[in-house]
Amino acid sequence: MKIKKGDEVVVISGKYKGVKGKVLEARPSESRVVVEGVNRHKWHVKPTQEQPGHIVDREAPIHVSNVALVDPKTKKPSRVGYKVDGDKKVRIAKKSGAEL
Repeated sequence: MKIKKGDEVVVISGKYKGVKGKVLEARPSESRVVVEGVNRHKWHVKPTQEQPGHIVDREAPIHVSNVALVDPKTKKPSRVGYKVDGDKKVRIAKKSGAEL
């Protein structure tokens, strides 16, 4: 998966199309990411001896194909590529060639 935790992404399809946010969590085994402020849901938490039951509002994961990385130079959606610098492999934005 080419999108990592902490990346700035934009949603390219679905209900939240056009929304920019930071990746809070990446789940490569499920091909899903959790984006800040996108796909918020309410979860009901059962009461325990320590705390009463309550409702939690948080982000749910979305499929990685529905987001695109934001190019650091142009601030537009871009695909991710790789370039080898010496013995290091670095991610680059396809649109401008800028390192990520």
